[in-house]
Amino acid sequence: MKTFVYILVACGLLVGCNTSGTAIKNTNDITNLHEQDTVRIANDDIEYEVIIIEPGFNSWLVSTAQPKGYYSQQYLEGRNRLYVTEWNSRVLQPHNFNPNLYEMRIDYDPSIDYGYEVNYKLYNYFIYFQLTYKQKLTGYVPRI
Repeated sequence: MKTFVYILVACGLLVGCNTSGTAIKNTNDITNLHEQDTVRIANDDIEYEVIIIEPGFNSWLVSTAQPKGYYSQQYLEGRNRLYVTEWNSRVLQPHNFNPNLYEMRIDYDPSIDYGYEVNYKLYNYFIYFQLTYKQKLTGYVPRI
């Protein structure tokens, strides 16, 4: 099977690093900041990896998102299909949508069972993204 690597980097990486008001003094601080703002999801059984690099997402996931088990996997998969479709559409329209927000296509195959963990984190990333950047990916209002 192929190994899929998805990297989601929103423009908040440039803005978010400056919002704290504290200076980064050495490379260890930069490494720690990068590690705190990176969420890695992997499953060796179907050989995939998802990497989300987004300032504040990890802490939002822990503090604000609904806990694991709140939504069913079927619910998460359905919403992720909608969100990914719209996201990919926006990637292909840089003249209509901010190319700094929609940088890379997401290769999400609805016929693959990615499991609960991937669907949970991907869904919550879409919610976080919509709330943070005031975007609306579907007709659904993002809810927590």
